[in-house]
Amino acid sequence: MAHVPNPRPAGDFRTSYAADQSLFRTHFEQWTVVTLVVLVALMPLVFGGYVLSQMILIGIYGIAALGLNVLTGMTGQISLGHGAFFGFGAFASAWIASKGIPVLIAIPLAGLMTTAVGMIFGIPAARLKGLYLAIATLASQFILEDFFGRAAWFTGGPYGSLAETATLFGFPLNTDERYFYLVLFWVVVCFVAVANLARTRDGRALVAVRDHYLSAEIMGINLTRYRIMSFGISSFFAGIGGALYGHYLGFVSGEGFTILLSIEFLAMIIIGGLGSVSGSLLGAAFILLLPQVMEVFANGLADVFPAIAQGTAYIKQMSVGAAIILFLVIEPEGLVHRWRTMRASWKLFPFSH
Repeated sequence: MAHVPNPRPAGDFRTSYAADQSLFRTHFEQWTVVTLVVLVALMPLVFGGYVLSQMILIGIYGIAALGLNVLTGMTGQISLGHGAFFGFGAFASAWIASKGIPVLIAIPLAGLMTTAVGMIFGIPAARLKGLYLAIATLASQFILEDFFGRAAWFTGGPYGSLAETATLFGFPLNTDERYFYLVLFWVVVCFVAVANLARTRDGRALVAVRDHYLSAEIMGINLTRYRIMSFGISSFFAGIGGALYGHYLGFVSGEGFTILLSIEFLAMIIIGGLGSVSGSLLGAAFILLLPQVMEVFANGLADVFPAIAQGTAYIKQMSVGAAIILFLVIEPEGLVHRWRTMRASWKLFPFSH
């Protein structure tokens, strides 16, 4: 079914380039997405704090994973330092807000600051590929971690820094119900932006660099320019996600932005689907919820096998690594590909092709 990812209904023709490049393939798909957004917006009226806190974190990590998907999924540039850029965005927004600038303005400014830092690291990395690129981005992770610990004027050093509460026209967004809508706004803006980027000339150039860089260069695509651009775009979304994360917690510490976080971001896009916009959100939800599901599962087994209770923390950590291995072996194209295959099967039932 991989060759029929989304069959169109009978009579659905494309008579112009504008129609063929529309954001939604069908009107049904368009209204489905709009309905889902409306239903998500109504969640604070139904669910309590725990569910909302998980949804907020899924949205925040989904934005950051979206940036990594632009770099790795669309351009084919691996990065092991995405967690550090996520942290830089959190520190940058807290620092900007401490200067008297409103938090709602500090968040996009933090994204721009992170973009500048990402492009600085992207200049040497743009001329590397494969293992050398992975090592270069790993170096950026450790450089920024050391910066977080030493630059007390910016990050508060080992003590961390406070992140002010976001306000809208003097109305504080100091509860999960209120902050949820700020995160939802940025999720919609960021995901629509990347979905449109994929349909532009620059987006197609990024994909060409990923698919075959020699052919792309022969076609006149400037490899260095687009690789640096992808690092900048990726860092921007990491900065936005980090800024939202910092103001949600109210406190930012460098201890939370280690290499393990960068690996989790890689796991999100691998499990969700490389190069997929919606896959970034699915992968973020999977990685955030899997350890909690495994904890419940382990606690249930502990009633029968008491020895398991001592290894619950290890089971939670191992579950993420096991999920990455299983997806690479069984479903390397991620959750989005599996969903598209199931949807195609429903549309073509009872026929097999």
